[in-house]
Order: sequence, then structure tokens, then C-alpha cells
Amino acid sequence: MSIFIYVAVMALTTYLVRLLPMTVFRKKITNRFIRSFLYYVPYACLAAMTFPAMLFATDHFLSALLGLIVACLLAYFKRSLILVAASTCAAVLLAELIIQVF
Repeated sequence: MSIFIYVAVMALTTYLVRLLPMTVFRKKITNRFIRSFLYYVPYACLAAMTFPAMLFATDHFLSALLGLIVACLLAYFKRSLILVAASTCAAVLLAELIIQVF
């Protein structure tokens, strides 16, 4: 029975998060700071959720760090997503293999 209470509470919470902004903010937001803040919130949340997972997804921290560095460098130079993902996987694989040898 308690699982239904958990589901109901989560449903209510999810509904309120979507309902409150629509009822409280009826006019268009014109403040540049608030609009800029709201624009970057999804990116900040995504980074906060994925960054720790990237560093602890492998057996060794150094291989994960190397993969992160490779991904950041390739993304900085505006390479394609496929190239960034493939290069990062290759770098992590090579690092893991080298670490296992030593």
C-alpha cells in the first residue's frame, strides 16, 4: 500500500512544479537577468547530473579523467558529437588497457 502513497506524492509534486509557474507568472518575464537565468537552468541541471557519473563510470579515475579531457577538447574545437563520443570511448578503453598492464 505504501508504494501507492509514494506514487501519489510524486505525481502531486510533479504536477505542482508544472502548475505553479503557470499560475504565478501570468505576464511575460522581461527582466534580462531572470530570463538569462532560466535559459541556463536546464544546462546546469544536466551538467550537475552527468558530471559525477562521468568521473566514476570506469574502473579507474584516471581513465575517466582522460576521457573527460578528450571530450572537452574535442567539443571545444567544435567536432561532431559522433567523433567526440567515439574518441572519448577509445581514449578510455586505451587508458584502461594500459592501466591493467601496469
